[in-house]
Amino acid sequence: MFIPTSERSNISFEAWFPRNWTGRFLSTGNGGLSGCIQYEDMAYASALGFATVGANNGHNGTSGRPFLNNSEVVEDFAFRSMHTGVLVGKNLTETFYGSPHNKSYYLGCSTGGRQGLKSVQDFPEDFDGVVAGAPAADFNHLLDWSGHFFNITGNSSASTFLPTDQWINLVHPDVLAQCDDIDGVKDGIIEDPNLCEYDPTGLICEEDGGTNTNATGCITQAQAGMIKEVYLPFYIKGELAYPRIQPGSESLPIFYTGEPFVYTSDWFRYVVYNDPSYDVDTLSEKDWALAAELDPFDISTWSGDLSAFHDRQGKVLTYHGQADGLISSKNSERYYDRVSDIMGLNSSELDEFYRLFRVSGMGHCSGGVGAWEIGQTLAGSGGETSVDELNLDPASNVLMAMVRWVEEGIAPETMLGTKYVDDTVSDGVAFARAHCRYPLRNTYDGTGDYTKEESWNCLEVSQ
Repeated sequence: MFIPTSERSNISFEAWFPRNWTGRFLSTGNGGLSGCIQYEDMAYASALGFATVGANNGHNGTSGRPFLNNSEVVEDFAFRSMHTGVLVGKNLTETFYGSPHNKSYYLGCSTGGRQGLKSVQDFPEDFDGVVAGAPAADFNHLLDWSGHFFNITGNSSASTFLPTDQWINLVHPDVLAQCDDIDGVKDGIIEDPNLCEYDPTGLICEEDGGTNTNATGCITQAQAGMIKEVYLPFYIKGELAYPRIQPGSESLPIFYTGEPFVYTSDWFRYVVYNDPSYDVDTLSEKDWALAAELDPFDISTWSGDLSAFHDRQGKVLTYHGQADGLISSKNSERYYDRVSDIMGLNSSELDEFYRLFRVSGMGHCSGGVGAWEIGQTLAGSGGETSVDELNLDPASNVLMAMVRWVEEGIAPETMLGTKYVDDTVSDGVAFARAHCRYPLRNTYDGTGDYTKEESWNCLEVSQ
């Protein structure tokens, strides 16, 4: 469908109605700055019997250019596209099947994760259960933070710049050497990167005053200083704006290419300054502060007050890969803590309706060296397009865990992740691990087979 949202904006919308309808409704979300319907999520949910909808978030393509001088398109991107799709989709569902849906769900990651939290905050009646992966919450500061790395690394000719292959082949192994066994096991996975305080000085070349005698595998003092700064929290005018990027995420160095990050560039050119020729190489603290101040249509998604959703017995389940190189996994903990503070609820009380699972070794939304497959999508997992190959047990599937929580009142205590051989389901299971809900920490018991989930325990952080 083509649905106008104003005189200057519209959304492209699809609704998929399966023959094996379970009485459930589900909306999908979007990713990045893009206006792309998440077809893999629509295929996934509709195959499971959900009446499923998706929209293009107010524009087509992956660029922010459609935002230029059109606040209506920005409004669609911030919230209106998805909310409109939900209202239209529910009406269509009742018309198609002859009866209304029984329960309403949401599934999305990244920008889709932010959209889920936005719905919970501002449209609490849209969904009964929301699965929000790696949410891009505190959106303006996220784009500021994403852009500030260029100021640290410099361009490819700067003395501080380190090529991406060295981040992958030099820095990342050094991070693992220092932090991999903090959890008691050397398995290439940093279970809790909060415990890792990485120091790159051991990589400094001997000829530059360091101790590294490997001339082809060393860095300069200037590069070491840059690396240290990369792993620091981000401040604007002395106030914490965004947490640090986590050690372990450098295995996929998205921000260290020697060029301004594309989402940041588009946002400042087409939203903040409405100037396609704006020199994003010059972005600095004053620009970061302005973007946060503008906060169009409260896109920041940072209120932290989920009271209305809580009062109508809604459920929120978020997950975040601890090796996410695009959105710091620490920010999901920060959002959780903010909700706790704003609502005056401790973690036990929050557990009644809101749970955050930290997935070790998972990158952005999926992929990585850890047991990252938790039923979040059909994408990944070797490209399977059939749910028959996925584990639909609520203990191992984040979407079905939400369904069970909403419909049976059984909340997930852990989320069992699976690592398939070569990330291909048909090749068999490499290992599994039960991921803990925040603020618990997963810890190896020191005795059993560390590839087995039963050898790990969720403990209080203080332990």
